[in-house]
Amino acid sequence: LTTILATILATEISPMTFQQLSVDDLKVLMATDTPLTVFDTRDPAAYAAGHIAQAQALNNNTLQELLAATPTSNTVVVCCYHGISSRAVAGWLAEQGYEHVYSLIGGYSAWSGNS
Repeated sequence: LTTILATILATEISPMTFQQLSVDDLKVLMATDTPLTVFDTRDPAAYAAGHIAQAQALNNNTLQELLAATPTSNTVVVCCYHGISSRAVAGWLAEQGYEHVYSLIGGYSAWSGNS
């Protein structure tokens, strides 16, 4: 993992700073007019091999730019491989002031197996 994201993942998650979201609920959310941002924290090769259609790769190179471009009022969903490391990133984003943050349950593997 990249340095900034590795530091975030090593940080203890504050309880109740984010929620978890199922693949089905994400699909419903994507079909609404809700301002939505999806961040994919997987490595560049995994992202290039396949990702959720509107997902943006969140890594050391994109972190500052994506956060600056993402209003804290947006609904933010974080996706990783299996839904484990995305919880740490989601918790960190909530601590940065993002109001509606979710970790995708099962990560991209659940998405790709369900879409």
